Amino acid sequence: MPTPSCDILILSNGPGEVTTWVRPVVRALRAMVGADSAQVRISLVLSPCPNATGNEVAIARRYPEIDRVQGASDFFPFLLWGKTAEQWDWRDRGLVLFLGGDQIYPVIIGKRLGYRTLVYAEWEARWQRWVDQFAVMTPAIQKNSPAKFADKLTVVGDLMAEVGTMESPSFAQTRPIGLLPGSKPAKLAQGVPLVLAIAHHLHQKDAAIRFVIPVAPTLDLATLARFADPAQNAAAHYFGHPAAELIDRPGEIPHLLTDKGIRIDLHTDFPAYGLLSQCQICLTTVGANTAELGSLAVPMLVLLPTQQLDAMRAWDGIPGLLVNLPGVGTLFAKAINAQFLKKKRLLAWPNIWAGQEIVPELVGE
Repeated sequence: MPTPSCDILILSNGPGEVTTWVRPVVRALRAMVGADSAQVRISLVLSPCPNATGNEVAIARRYPEIDRVQGASDFFPFLLWGKTAEQWDWRDRGLVLFLGGDQIYPVIIGKRLGYRTLVYAEWEARWQRWVDQFAVMTPAIQKNSPAKFADKLTVVGDLMAEVGTMESPSFAQTRPIGLLPGSKPAKLAQGVPLVLAIAHHLHQKDAAIRFVIPVAPTLDLATLARFADPAQNAAAHYFGHPAAELIDRPGEIPHLLTDKGIRIDLHTDFPAYGLLSQCQICLTTVGANTAELGSLAVPMLVLLPTQQLDAMRAWDGIPGLLVNLPGVGTLFAKAINAQFLKKKRLLAWPNIWAGQEIVPELVGE
């Protein structure tokens, strides 16, 4: 008899999760179960995320392994009443796979659909009584769980480390320096003028150095260029007002051309593993980039500028509510971020994995 068909419903949320968790997982799933959606259908439902860019749906729809995608704006009707925007049907058998958001979501949705639940837990495994299985990042999560639920937890490692090998761009001359200023406005406001200023400084030392920016899939070139314009980015004055304009002509690699005549190529292919693996070093902000660079064994410097101390506002819980209050949110953000920076802590993923600073982290002004 033929195997009954089933659904795999993936719950996720932000740009980092969609690009560094969902992508490797759906590729592995299709390698395991095959490409026939009549047998195994993969759906992705996004929940709201404070770091969302609005491009998550478009990115996910570029993954051929996924059959259906629903955006975060339609999440709560689905959570509360089981209604999707396009009136999706559901098969009798299925699995709810959690890859970002609130861990209560798969509990509620799995119960409604009658599906088993699998939660990927990065730091903490919650709702253990009601979740069927957990895939956890570290043995510490398993160790800290109640003994009666121990058989539910399996250590799988860090999904962000599951990078692949891709065809590499060809660099006939010197290997470039990769510049990764971030993908979210809070990071780009400081990150873009910072890397422009660094490029100016390095170019004075060696005019043969080439620079590339692997543009995040959630970021369009016009937005990136806006942060390179001091007239549109107030944070540029912290770094000496470096400026660059976008050059995007047919038949030519798009690039930023700085006011000092320095060219910084912009590569939009995703994922950019081939490009990154050819860089002699990368200058990056904190985040998933550090995990990918570490997995590719690419040397890096991790930069966390603090000129705009109120820029970081993506906190969870009560701090997240305080820093986003109208009027007084900026004061709370400065106070909370200053307190956070007082204590030396590891920020880059390779350092977190190693438990010590093996990758230089440069924090400050």
